[in-house]
Amino acid sequence: MADKLQFSLVSPEAELFSGLVDQVDVPGTEGDFGVFAEHAPFMAAIRTGAITVYNDGTETRYMIQGGFADVMPSGLTILAEQCALMSDLNAEMISEEINKAETALAAAEGDASLDAAQHLDGLKQLSESL
Repeated sequence: MADKLQFSLVSPEAELFSGLVDQVDVPGTEGDFGVFAEHAPFMAAIRTGAITVYNDGTETRYMIQGGFADVMPSGLTILAEQCALMSDLNAEMISEEINKAETALAAAEGDASLDAAQHLDGLKQLSESL
């Protein structure tokens, strides 16, 4: 049996996932990254996008909006600001979030405008994948 990665995905509302998986792909603010068992430790901020969990030939996708990924020898923990299963979302929900993000971007200044633009871009990418 190949090594498995202990993965936990936690939002303020609930623990969405906890278990052994083959790989997790994460949208980091500095670029997307994949985590396998025995990955080198690091921490990364997460941008709006999709987390993909691979396990035994299946893929499960979660929409995430902000948070942090903590890769340790014991596994990967993601603390998400907001997170939901992609299968629970629809185009109308994402469209509403895009409208809110466009309004926030128009009002943002300085560093906040970069964060707002990155959030909007992530939502648009999610919209295209629904």
